[in-house]
Amino acid sequence: MKYRDKTEIITLMLRSASKENGAFKTRIMYDAFLSFSQLEVYFPLLLRNGLLADGEIKKTYKITGKGSHVLELCDSLSHMIDTRKTNKDEKNSIKV
Repeated sequence: MKYRDKTEIITLMLRSASKENGAFKTRIMYDAFLSFSQLEVYFPLLLRNGLLADGEIKKTYKITGKGSHVLELCDSLSHMIDTRKTNKDEKNSIKV
């Protein structure tokens, strides 16, 4: 199994909370493939830094503007890294 870094976990959590009506804690946990103990580490971090906020529906959480910006940055960075990896692989491959 591949180990994930904090950025990947946070990105998955933010993406889950970016749905129109927000998401319950449990849904965020399932979407990000987290255990409850992992959720208890990351969730307060996102709330404290203003990336998530309480939603309109009771006990739901929504992504904030700041959280959306962080999600966009993470997606851009991920895309650049994937592109760079693909280009490197093409240069090193042997063409027959």
